Amino acid sequence: MNVLLDPPLVGADDVVPTLADDGHAVLAPQGLAALVDVELAALDALRPDWNDLPLDAYLRDGGRYRRRRHANFVVRGAELTHVPHRAHWQPVEYNALHGGLERWFEPMRAEVIALPVWQRLLLALSAVCSAVKGEQPWYVEAHQFRIDTTDGIGRPTPEGAHRDGVDFVAVLLIDRVDVKGGETRVFDADGPTGLRFTMHRPWTTLLLDDARVIHESTPIQPLAAGGHRDTLVLTFRSGGFQEPGA
Repeated sequence: MNVLLDPPLVGADDVVPTLADDGHAVLAPQGLAALVDVELAALDALRPDWNDLPLDAYLRDGGRYRRRRHANFVVRGAELTHVPHRAHWQPVEYNALHGGLERWFEPMRAEVIALPVWQRLLLALSAVCSAVKGEQPWYVEAHQFRIDTTDGIGRPTPEGAHRDGVDFVAVLLIDRVDVKGGETRVFDADGPTGLRFTMHRPWTTLLLDDARVIHESTPIQPLAAGGHRDTLVLTFRSGGFQEPGA
């Protein structure tokens, strides 16, 4: 049985107070489009790029289920800067499986980064972060993920329930095709309170205050050949990118 639990959705006008009060908020696709001030069709122009992601060569569990690309940006108010490609790094305190390792993923395609809708998306979500924690530069890492089921199971978060060591995390569902599982779970970092739901409509967006909550997504299994789950994960950090010694 493939049971889908609908997320607790809020509108674009309520995302900032909900994120500030609860430490998390979920936007419906139409809510994200309203926040970015574009039509959903404009966002959909980004989706084909998930069909050509290279394998993640750093999975320490030996899996072949994850494909990804990576890019880095700095947002200062209404100014978005794509910075030179750099390694993704997390301390072991936040990622026990892959922490302490400089991971050089293939960069996002220049033609995707150049799309006006991509720039509007990052600026809009950065504005939410500033509305919650004050206007400041945001150091943004973008991760395109495809989790597939070629080997029977795919793990969106092989590190388990975790925080990312940043200020905010945005998880955007790009597509979900012929899979079961992939339940999203969000828990208070300092207590047992939590919620669980399934992101199953493209452009459903989960926003997290990384200091206040931990999160994970459960493994996926195929309902048909080629089953996969695509997401865009954006992290927003004040003060600089995570790097060794920082």
